[in-house]
Amino acid sequence: MTTIQYQESFSHGYIPSEIVDDRSFDLAHFAEACGQSPEWVMQLIEYGILPDRSKTQHSIFLGEDISRAQRAYRLQRDFDASFTAVAMMLDLIDEVQELRREVKHLQLK
Repeated sequence: MTTIQYQESFSHGYIPSEIVDDRSFDLAHFAEACGQSPEWVMQLIEYGILPDRSKTQHSIFLGEDISRAQRAYRLQRDFDASFTAVAMMLDLIDEVQELRREVKHLQLK
């Protein structure tokens, strides 16, 4: 069983949570940590939802990829979304979060 550290940051009423783990995972352990099948994880890579960090024939995953995979699963489950739609939704969510960070940064100046 894989043990993952969990961290929450509190800032101005916003409570982002993230998986903090500096270890890398092979496909089987990553899929287990996500509660999904290796085939599902490979689909995430194929559709660009997770980065392809494979240097050989084996895929390497980081702890930070777990939270992205879990978000992808929730979007797929909640909206009955295809992998293509999930990839687009995650890109838009990431862009909105980045824009919000920039606005907050500008407001603090």
